Amino acid sequence: MIATICRKAHFNAAHRLHNPNWSDAKNKEVFGKCNSPSFHGHNFDLEVRVRGEVDPDTGFVMDLAVLGGLIHDEIEERFDHKNLNEDCPEFSHGLPTTEYFVKVIYDILKPKLTTGQLLHITLHETQKNSAEYGDW
Repeated sequence: MIATICRKAHFNAAHRLHNPNWSDAKNKEVFGKCNSPSFHGHNFDLEVRVRGEVDPDTGFVMDLAVLGGLIHDEIEERFDHKNLNEDCPEFSHGLPTTEYFVKVIYDILKPKLTTGQLLHITLHETQKNSAEYGDW
């Protein structure tokens, strides 16, 4: 039997969207308020889904408490109340857009799963804006 589980989390982080290869005018035109030199913050909502075989002995795809611990230790502790541009080396080679951030989270969590488990991440930057990345 195949099933999917979901664990949600919340954290806050700041960032600035700024392409150093562009002029200040072009950055402001493309990124608008998100280009503020003073940065700006978001209250991120994260959804982590794991799909796989249900273990006949436990009835779990994965223990949700274990998944919650991974999310806390690997994501919340790493990014909560951080400036993504300045505090997080994961963004030294890419703009901290939601699209890039969701892949960063995937890349951190995927190696922690059991072989054969699929991972799908949804990151909500605002109530209206989100990005998804994953195995399906």
